[in-house]
Amino acid sequence: MAENSKPEVKVDRRNRRVAGTDPEKRRQILDGAYQVFTARGFDAASMSDIAFAANVSKGTLYVYFEDKEHLFVALIEREREAQKRGAIAALNEDPEPARALQNFGQCLVRMINQEFAVSAHRIVIGVAERMPDLGREFYENGPLTGANMIARYLDRMVGEGKLDIEDTQLAAMQFLDLCQSTLTRPRLFNAIQTPPSDEEVHRIVSEAVTMFMARYARAASAQPAARRPLRSI
Repeated sequence: MAENSKPEVKVDRRNRRVAGTDPEKRRQILDGAYQVFTARGFDAASMSDIAFAANVSKGTLYVYFEDKEHLFVALIEREREAQKRGAIAALNEDPEPARALQNFGQCLVRMINQEFAVSAHRIVIGVAERMPDLGREFYENGPLTGANMIARYLDRMVGEGKLDIEDTQLAAMQFLDLCQSTLTRPRLFNAIQTPPSDEEVHRIVSEAVTMFMARYARAASAQPAARRPLRSI
């Protein structure tokens, strides 16, 4: 009987693995989680709520995600990936740094200020003290990944002689912060309850690009004395 039982165990495990990787079922679960997390927040949401919203059993839910935290992170990653492709394309579609950074910055700001993105930031900030791993993962897969993406682009522009930057990682972080000035923080604190208009996004990012290029454009390096104290004769 032991020999006859082995194939049954293997079949069960194979079926479980297939069920756990069915992309349509996974999408269904994430769609349900999106509804619940957006409506109730992280702490108030339960796996039972998510299973109900997704129209699946709790058993099926746990086949795909071991707990609420991993489900939340997976949902964030799905939303990010949909926007990341557009951001990467924005950097690569124009050989002129100012225009490429403008396109990327606008894409980034729209993404960060979407309703779900704002809710996700609030949720992670709220639980990061007691769930530091979740906070670290959110940061590493989001803001840090975006900064690394820009830093690689800046490295390329420096190599082509279009920009003059000693620390591209720092410059990338500076650009990200400049693009979000006056827009993202009020949204996080719910001081402004609607996403910024396209016109406002364009205006703020344009100012960010102007400031960034004034500091790092190659032409600026021709006058290094302007940033150094005068030496007495």
